[in-house]
Amino acid sequence: MSAAPARRVAFPPNWPARIGALVLLAYVAYASTILDITWARFLIGLEHGQRFISRMFPPDFAPDKIELLYNGMLESLQIAILATVFGTLISLPLGIAAARNLSPLPVAWIARLVIVIARTFHPVIIAILFVKAVGFGTLAGVLALTVASIGFVSKLVADAVEETSMKQIEAVRSTGAPFLGIIVMGLIPQVLPRFIGFTAYELDSNLRNSALVGIVGGGGIGATLFTAFQRFDYDFVLTIVLTIIVLVMIGEIISGAMRRLFQ
Repeated sequence: MSAAPARRVAFPPNWPARIGALVLLAYVAYASTILDITWARFLIGLEHGQRFISRMFPPDFAPDKIELLYNGMLESLQIAILATVFGTLISLPLGIAAARNLSPLPVAWIARLVIVIARTFHPVIIAILFVKAVGFGTLAGVLALTVASIGFVSKLVADAVEETSMKQIEAVRSTGAPFLGIIVMGLIPQVLPRFIGFTAYELDSNLRNSALVGIVGGGGIGATLFTAFQRFDYDFVLTIVLTIIVLVMIGEIISGAMRRLFQ
């Protein structure tokens, strides 16, 4: 008689995954204790937050405050647009240079090292460094967001170039075209729609980050927001926050329209 077939288990237990999950839960519990994360502190925070939010209503739309709000938002918008333009203009050649299927390996690794350095730190930290270097104001904000844009967009451009079809590039190369001609005629048409999408997303991101860099001295609405907090002018804080939300929503609509236009 033939031996009975071994019984198959539909969902065999994944012991490495289970052990990893238990280790993660144990570490979360350990980290919560050493960081003084307690339920009592959370409840106290809820009480303080409720009192803080109650002082924000109703929002302040006084004429002098509206003028400050307008100037700050206009400055933030200018910072975001300048940083996006400068950052994406640098990101396109840097991303192409970082593509390992198109550039020599030494050039690609040097370009990727530059991208990694640009992506290492948060825009707020970069803004603090530039504030120390060039002083308070919009220049520090523009430089900080430009570096952040380079780190983000160039990485995506490099990945997009490595995913493109080499057939069109080889066809242009077979005609004897120089390297710049290969890039313009064989590569750019393939990556341009995605590059437009990256640029639109980065503009949306810079609109949000312009408020953050302003808090540490990079100009824009963040500086106005920080001043309002220092003066305990919480009703004006709510006005600023609502305006930032509206501006980011408008930026999201514009970036979505740009992506659909160039798809």
